[in-house]
Amino acid sequence: MDQNVLVKVNAAGTALFAVTAALAAIVFTTAWQWVAAITVLVLFAVGVFAFLWSYWNAVQRSREVEIAVSQLYLLTGPSTPSSVRRPMIGLLAAQAVIALATTLARLDGPDGKPGSSLALGVLVPMFGLGLNGLWAAYHGAFPRRQDVVAE
Repeated sequence: MDQNVLVKVNAAGTALFAVTAALAAIVFTTAWQWVAAITVLVLFAVGVFAFLWSYWNAVQRSREVEIAVSQLYLLTGPSTPSSVRRPMIGLLAAQAVIALATTLARLDGPDGKPGSSLALGVLVPMFGLGLNGLWAAYHGAFPRRQDVVAE
């Protein structure tokens, strides 16, 4: 798997979320709320799948290398080059900010009752975390375990 593919997928998903969430918050019609909600749920589902896939791969790799959870999902430390860390963490932050901004923009539904479907946006950062983990599980340069006997 090419290292840059996951960065591009993350950017595309974040852009799609930004556009649909912004349009749903601005126009605030039922149709746009559905579009935004479906987008959020698809990104969340992809994120959960990527998270579980990355966890599985990290567990397999952890037999030979030392992997910290923060290195896996937050891309901390020397295991991830800054050329990947910066955009991936930036996109994760953007997902959280967009979710918060669109949720706070419309606290009430179209009928005036408290609550809005835009609050579903808080699920989207799972997409970013899952892709971070997938990148690190496949491409992270982790140190070898000290307790493993070479065969």
